[in-house]
Amino acid sequence: MRKNLLFIFSAICLLAGCAQQPKLPTFRNTGNPLVKDKFTADPAPLVHNDTLYLYVGHDEYYEGQDTAHGGKEFNITEWLCYSTKDMQTWTDHGVVLKPTDFKWGIGEAWAAQVIEHDGKFYYYTTVQAGEPYNSKAIGVAVSDSPTGPFTDAIGKPLVTDDMTPNGPRGWWNDIDPTALIDENGQAWLSWGNGTCFLAKLKPNLTEIDGDIEVIDLPHYVEGPWLHKRGDLYYLTYASFGQGRENISYATAPSMEGPWTPQGELTGMAENSFTIHPGIIEFQGQWYLFYHNAVLTLDGHAGAIGRRSVCVDKLHYNPDGTMQTVVQTKEGVSK
Repeated sequence: MRKNLLFIFSAICLLAGCAQQPKLPTFRNTGNPLVKDKFTADPAPLVHNDTLYLYVGHDEYYEGQDTAHGGKEFNITEWLCYSTKDMQTWTDHGVVLKPTDFKWGIGEAWAAQVIEHDGKFYYYTTVQAGEPYNSKAIGVAVSDSPTGPFTDAIGKPLVTDDMTPNGPRGWWNDIDPTALIDENGQAWLSWGNGTCFLAKLKPNLTEIDGDIEVIDLPHYVEGPWLHKRGDLYYLTYASFGQGRENISYATAPSMEGPWTPQGELTGMAENSFTIHPGIIEFQGQWYLFYHNAVLTLDGHAGAIGRRSVCVDKLHYNPDGTMQTVVQTKEGVSK
Protein backbone atom coordinates (compact mmCIF):
# COMPACT_ATOMS: atom_id res chain seq x y z
CA MET A 1 0.00 0.00 0.00
CA ARG A 2 2.81 2.38 0.92
CA LYS A 3 4.53 1.68 -2.41
CA ASN A 4 1.27 2.40 -4.26
CA LEU A 5 0.85 5.70 -2.42
CA LEU A 6 4.42 6.69 -3.24
CA PHE A 7 3.85 5.86 -6.90
CA ILE A 8 0.62 7.90 -7.01
CA PHE A 9 2.32 10.84 -5.24
CA SER A 10 5.24 10.72 -7.70
CA ALA A 11 2.87 10.63 -10.65
CA ILE A 12 0.95 13.65 -9.32
CA CYS A 13 4.20 15.58 -8.82
CA LEU A 14 5.34 14.70 -12.33
CA LEU A 15 2.04 15.85 -13.85
CA ALA A 16 2.11 19.03 -11.80
CA GLY A 17 5.64 19.73 -13.00
CA CYS A 18 4.60 19.27 -16.60
CA ALA A 19 1.63 21.55 -16.12
CA GLN A 20 3.87 24.26 -14.71
CA GLN A 21 6.18 24.32 -17.72
CA PRO A 22 5.82 27.70 -19.42
CA LYS A 23 3.98 27.73 -22.70
CA LEU A 24 6.15 28.97 -25.54
CA PRO A 25 4.95 32.17 -27.22
CA THR A 26 3.48 31.94 -30.71
CA PHE A 27 2.64 34.43 -33.43
CA ARG A 28 0.80 34.53 -36.75
CA ASN A 29 2.46 35.10 -40.08
CA THR A 30 1.20 38.52 -41.21
CA GLY A 31 3.63 38.97 -44.08
CA ASN A 32 7.19 40.22 -44.39
CA PRO A 33 9.11 40.74 -42.23
CA LEU A 34 8.17 37.41 -40.68
CA VAL A 35 9.43 38.20 -37.15
CA LYS A 36 8.22 41.60 -36.01
CA ASP A 37 9.17 41.79 -32.32
CA LYS A 38 12.95 41.43 -32.79
CA PHE A 39 15.55 42.37 -35.35
CA THR A 40 16.66 39.10 -36.97
CA ALA A 41 19.12 38.15 -39.71
CA ASP A 42 20.82 35.32 -41.63
CA PRO A 43 17.89 32.85 -41.76
CA ALA A 44 18.72 29.13 -41.81
CA PRO A 45 15.74 26.76 -42.25
CA LEU A 46 15.68 23.05 -41.35
CA VAL A 47 12.83 20.56 -41.86
CA HIS A 48 12.52 17.71 -39.37
CA ASN A 49 9.50 15.53 -38.53
CA ASP A 50 6.97 17.65 -40.44
CA THR A 51 8.16 20.82 -38.72
CA LEU A 52 10.16 23.67 -40.19
CA TYR A 53 12.74 25.14 -37.80
CA LEU A 54 14.20 28.55 -38.54
CA TYR A 55 17.48 29.63 -36.94
CA VAL A 56 18.39 33.32 -37.02
CA GLY A 57 20.90 35.71 -35.56
CA HIS A 58 19.43 38.25 -33.14
CA ASP A 59 20.40 41.75 -34.29
CA GLU A 60 20.42 43.97 -31.19
CA TYR A 61 20.53 47.76 -30.95
CA TYR A 62 23.17 49.50 -28.85
CA GLU A 63 23.91 53.16 -28.22
CA GLY A 64 26.29 54.46 -30.87
CA GLN A 65 25.43 51.77 -33.41
CA ASP A 66 24.22 54.25 -36.01
CA THR A 67 27.67 55.79 -36.40
CA ALA A 68 29.65 52.55 -36.08
CA HIS A 69 31.53 51.06 -39.04
CA GLY A 70 34.10 48.39 -39.90
CA GLY A 71 31.89 45.55 -38.68
CA LYS A 72 30.95 47.21 -35.40
CA GLU A 73 27.52 47.99 -36.86
CA PHE A 74 26.58 44.44 -35.88
CA ASN A 75 25.68 43.46 -32.32
CA ILE A 76 24.65 39.80 -32.42
CA THR A 77 25.24 37.86 -29.21
CA GLU A 78 22.80 34.95 -29.61
CA TRP A 79 21.01 32.68 -32.05
CA LEU A 80 17.24 32.25 -31.89
CA CYS A 81 14.96 29.47 -33.15
CA TYR A 82 11.39 29.54 -34.44
CA SER A 83 9.26 26.64 -35.70
CA THR A 84 6.08 26.07 -37.68
CA LYS A 85 3.98 23.21 -38.99
CA ASP A 86 2.05 25.26 -41.55
CA MET A 87 4.07 28.47 -42.28
CA GLN A 88 1.25 30.47 -40.61
CA THR A 89 1.53 29.85 -36.86
CA TRP A 90 5.06 30.13 -35.50
CA THR A 91 6.48 29.14 -32.12
CA ASP A 92 9.28 31.17 -30.53
CA HIS A 93 11.82 28.86 -28.89
CA GLY A 94 14.01 31.73 -27.74
CA VAL A 95 17.78 31.53 -27.48
CA VAL A 96 19.25 28.14 -28.47
CA LEU A 97 22.97 28.99 -28.65
CA LYS A 98 25.41 31.78 -27.79
CA PRO A 99 29.02 32.38 -28.88
CA THR A 100 30.10 32.04 -25.27
CA ASP A 101 28.80 28.45 -25.29
CA PHE A 102 32.06 27.78 -27.14
CA LYS A 103 34.85 28.05 -24.56
CA TRP A 104 37.11 29.59 -27.24
CA GLY A 105 34.40 32.05 -28.37
CA ILE A 106 34.38 35.66 -27.20
CA GLY A 107 31.46 37.10 -29.13
CA GLU A 108 29.51 37.79 -32.32
CA ALA A 109 26.88 35.31 -33.45
CA TRP A 110 27.09 35.55 -37.23
CA ALA A 111 25.43 33.31 -39.83
CA ALA A 112 24.88 29.60 -39.22
CA GLN A 113 23.13 26.45 -40.43
CA VAL A 114 21.80 23.37 -38.62
CA ILE A 115 21.59 19.94 -40.26
CA GLU A 116 20.40 16.60 -38.92
CA HIS A 117 22.30 13.32 -39.26
CA ASP A 118 21.59 10.01 -37.49
CA GLY A 119 19.42 11.66 -34.86
CA LYS A 120 21.95 14.37 -34.01
CA PHE A 121 21.68 18.05 -34.90
CA TYR A 122 24.88 19.82 -35.97
CA TYR A 123 25.02 23.60 -35.60
CA TYR A 124 27.71 25.07 -37.90
CA THR A 125 28.21 28.71 -37.11
CA THR A 126 30.41 31.81 -37.14
CA VAL A 127 32.05 32.83 -33.87
CA GLN A 128 34.63 35.46 -32.96
CA ALA A 129 37.49 33.39 -31.53
CA GLY A 130 39.84 34.58 -28.81
CA GLU A 131 43.48 33.64 -28.24
CA PRO A 132 45.33 32.21 -30.08
CA TYR A 133 43.04 32.65 -33.11
CA ASN A 134 41.89 36.28 -32.76
CA SER A 135 39.64 36.10 -35.82
CA LYS A 136 36.33 34.81 -37.06
CA ALA A 137 36.19 31.02 -36.98
CA ILE A 138 33.74 28.25 -37.84
CA GLY A 139 32.47 26.32 -34.84
CA VAL A 140 30.24 23.27 -34.57
CA ALA A 141 27.84 22.47 -31.73
CA VAL A 142 25.70 19.36 -31.38
CA SER A 143 22.37 18.42 -29.79
CA ASP A 144 19.87 15.57 -29.62
CA SER A 145 17.07 18.06 -30.33
CA PRO A 146 16.58 20.73 -33.01
CA THR A 147 15.90 23.24 -30.22
CA GLY A 148 18.92 22.32 -28.12
CA PRO A 149 20.59 22.51 -25.78
CA PHE A 150 23.57 22.65 -28.16
CA THR A 151 27.08 22.06 -26.84
CA ASP A 152 30.50 22.62 -28.39
CA ALA A 153 31.23 19.39 -30.26
CA ILE A 154 35.06 19.48 -30.31
CA GLY A 155 36.22 22.15 -27.86
CA LYS A 156 38.00 24.15 -30.57
CA PRO A 157 37.15 25.78 -33.92
CA LEU A 158 36.43 23.55 -36.88
CA VAL A 159 37.95 26.09 -39.32
CA THR A 160 40.46 28.85 -38.56
CA ASP A 161 42.13 31.49 -40.70
CA ASP A 162 45.42 29.60 -40.92
CA MET A 163 43.65 26.69 -42.66
CA THR A 164 42.21 28.58 -45.62
CA PRO A 165 44.27 28.78 -48.84
CA ASN A 166 43.81 32.48 -49.66
CA GLY A 167 46.28 33.74 -47.06
CA PRO A 168 45.60 35.35 -43.69
CA ARG A 169 42.64 37.73 -43.78
CA GLY A 170 41.92 37.83 -40.09
CA TRP A 171 38.62 38.74 -38.66
CA TRP A 172 36.14 37.97 -41.44
CA ASN A 173 37.61 35.33 -43.74
CA ASP A 174 35.89 32.29 -42.25
CA ILE A 175 32.19 33.11 -41.87
CA ASP A 176 28.73 31.92 -42.95
CA PRO A 177 29.00 28.10 -43.02
CA THR A 178 26.51 25.97 -44.93
CA ALA A 179 26.44 22.17 -44.86
CA LEU A 180 24.95 19.41 -47.00
CA ILE A 181 25.10 15.61 -47.15
CA ASP A 182 25.12 14.50 -50.79
CA GLU A 183 23.43 11.50 -52.40
CA ASN A 184 26.48 9.35 -51.66
CA GLY A 185 26.38 10.15 -47.94
CA GLN A 186 29.38 12.50 -48.12
CA ALA A 187 29.05 15.61 -45.95
CA TRP A 188 30.27 18.96 -47.28
CA LEU A 189 30.90 22.38 -45.78
CA SER A 190 31.06 25.69 -47.64
CA TRP A 191 31.80 29.15 -46.21
CA GLY A 192 33.77 32.35 -46.67
CA ASN A 193 33.79 36.11 -47.18
CA GLY A 194 35.35 37.30 -50.45
CA THR A 195 36.38 33.72 -51.24
CA CYS A 196 34.02 30.74 -51.41
CA PHE A 197 35.56 27.71 -49.70
CA LEU A 198 34.35 24.12 -50.04
CA ALA A 199 35.57 21.04 -48.15
CA LYS A 200 34.52 17.52 -47.32
CA LEU A 201 33.69 16.60 -43.74
CA LYS A 202 34.70 13.33 -42.12
CA PRO A 203 31.89 10.90 -41.18
CA ASN A 204 31.80 12.34 -37.65
CA LEU A 205 30.80 15.71 -39.23
CA THR A 206 33.19 17.53 -36.89
CA GLU A 207 36.47 17.40 -38.87
CA ILE A 208 37.57 18.67 -42.27
CA ASP A 209 38.52 15.77 -44.56
CA GLY A 210 41.25 16.63 -47.07
CA ASP A 211 42.04 19.86 -48.84
CA ILE A 212 39.96 23.01 -48.71
CA GLU A 213 38.96 24.05 -52.26
CA VAL A 214 38.17 27.49 -53.64
CA ILE A 215 35.07 27.76 -55.83
CA ASP A 216 35.27 30.56 -58.40
CA LEU A 217 31.88 32.27 -58.46
CA PRO A 218 31.13 35.61 -60.17
CA HIS A 219 30.67 38.57 -57.80
CA TYR A 220 30.82 36.28 -54.76
CA VAL A 221 30.75 38.12 -51.41
CA GLU A 222 29.54 35.79 -48.62
CA GLY A 223 26.58 33.81 -47.29
CA PRO A 224 26.70 30.56 -49.32
CA TRP A 225 23.80 28.10 -49.06
CA LEU A 226 23.87 24.52 -50.38
CA HIS A 227 20.83 22.51 -51.39
CA LYS A 228 19.88 19.72 -53.81
CA ARG A 229 16.79 19.32 -55.98
CA GLY A 230 16.40 16.44 -58.41
CA ASP A 231 19.74 15.76 -60.08
CA LEU A 232 21.18 19.22 -59.45
CA TYR A 233 23.17 20.73 -56.60
CA TYR A 234 22.78 24.44 -55.95
CA LEU A 235 25.22 26.89 -54.39
CA THR A 236 23.36 30.12 -53.69
CA TYR A 237 25.21 33.12 -52.28
CA ALA A 238 25.25 36.84 -51.58
CA SER A 239 26.79 38.57 -54.60
CA PHE A 240 27.79 42.18 -55.17
CA GLY A 241 25.13 44.23 -56.93
CA GLN A 242 24.96 47.96 -57.51
CA GLY A 243 26.56 49.07 -54.26
CA ARG A 244 24.78 46.45 -52.15
CA GLU A 245 24.39 42.68 -52.05
CA ASN A 246 21.90 40.65 -54.03
CA ILE A 247 21.56 36.86 -54.40
CA SER A 248 23.11 34.77 -57.20
CA TYR A 249 23.58 31.04 -57.65
CA ALA A 250 25.41 28.27 -59.49
CA THR A 251 24.48 24.66 -60.23
CA ALA A 252 26.46 21.42 -60.58
CA PRO A 253 25.74 17.75 -61.34
CA SER A 254 27.64 16.76 -58.18
CA MET A 255 29.34 18.45 -55.26
CA GLU A 256 32.64 17.92 -57.05
CA GLY A 257 31.41 20.30 -59.75
CA PRO A 258 31.80 21.77 -62.25
CA TRP A 259 29.81 24.73 -60.92
CA THR A 260 27.94 26.68 -63.61
CA PRO A 261 26.93 30.25 -62.74
CA GLN A 262 23.23 30.86 -63.36
CA GLY A 263 22.98 34.56 -62.60
CA GLU A 264 20.88 36.42 -60.05
CA LEU A 265 18.08 34.82 -58.05
CA THR A 266 16.80 38.03 -56.48
CA GLY A 267 17.74 41.67 -56.28
CA MET A 268 19.02 43.73 -53.39
CA ALA A 269 17.17 43.68 -50.08
CA GLU A 270 15.21 46.80 -49.18
CA ASN A 271 17.22 49.16 -46.94
CA SER A 272 19.89 46.52 -46.28
CA PHE A 273 23.47 46.28 -47.49
CA THR A 274 23.55 42.52 -46.79
CA ILE A 275 21.25 39.70 -47.81
CA HIS A 276 21.51 36.03 -46.88
CA PRO A 277 19.73 33.11 -48.62
CA GLY A 278 18.23 30.09 -46.89
CA ILE A 279 16.45 27.61 -49.18
CA ILE A 280 14.25 24.68 -48.13
CA GLU A 281 11.40 22.47 -49.37
CA PHE A 282 8.51 22.12 -46.93
CA GLN A 283 5.22 20.31 -47.55
CA GLY A 284 5.81 20.21 -51.30
CA GLN A 285 6.66 23.90 -51.68
CA TRP A 286 10.11 25.48 -51.97
CA TYR A 287 10.88 28.67 -50.05
CA LEU A 288 13.56 31.34 -50.10
CA PHE A 289 14.32 32.92 -46.72
CA TYR A 290 16.35 36.13 -46.67
CA HIS A 291 16.55 39.38 -44.73
CA ASN A 292 15.96 43.05 -45.41
CA ALA A 293 16.01 46.04 -43.02
CA VAL A 294 12.53 47.56 -43.12
CA LEU A 295 11.44 46.87 -39.53
CA THR A 296 11.27 49.66 -36.94
CA LEU A 297 11.36 48.67 -33.26
CA ASP A 298 11.26 50.94 -30.20
CA GLY A 299 11.88 53.94 -32.41
CA HIS A 300 14.93 52.39 -34.05
CA ALA A 301 14.63 52.01 -37.82
CA GLY A 302 16.14 49.13 -39.73
CA ALA A 303 19.82 49.47 -40.65
CA ILE A 304 22.86 47.46 -41.69
CA GLY A 305 22.94 45.93 -38.21
CA ARG A 306 19.17 45.89 -37.58
CA ARG A 307 17.72 43.51 -40.11
CA SER A 308 14.47 41.55 -40.48
CA VAL A 309 13.95 38.00 -41.78
CA CYS A 310 11.51 37.45 -44.67
CA VAL A 311 10.28 34.53 -46.77
CA ASP A 312 8.82 34.14 -50.27
CA LYS A 313 7.96 31.16 -52.44
CA LEU A 314 10.62 29.75 -54.76
CA HIS A 315 9.87 28.14 -58.14
CA TYR A 316 11.96 26.21 -60.66
CA ASN A 317 12.05 26.09 -64.45
CA PRO A 318 11.83 22.75 -66.31
CA ASP A 319 15.62 22.78 -66.83
CA GLY A 320 16.22 23.03 -63.07
CA THR A 321 17.16 26.70 -62.97
CA MET A 322 15.41 28.80 -60.34
CA GLN A 323 12.92 31.47 -61.31
CA THR A 324 13.67 35.02 -60.20
CA VAL A 325 12.20 35.70 -56.76
CA VAL A 326 10.40 39.00 -56.28
CA GLN A 327 10.61 40.16 -52.68
CA THR A 328 7.11 40.89 -51.43
CA LYS A 329 5.41 42.42 -48.38
CA GLU A 330 2.79 39.64 -48.36
CA GLY A 331 5.38 36.87 -48.20
CA VAL A 332 3.60 33.56 -47.69
CA SER A 333 0.91 34.77 -45.27
CA LYS A 334 -2.66 33.72 -45.98
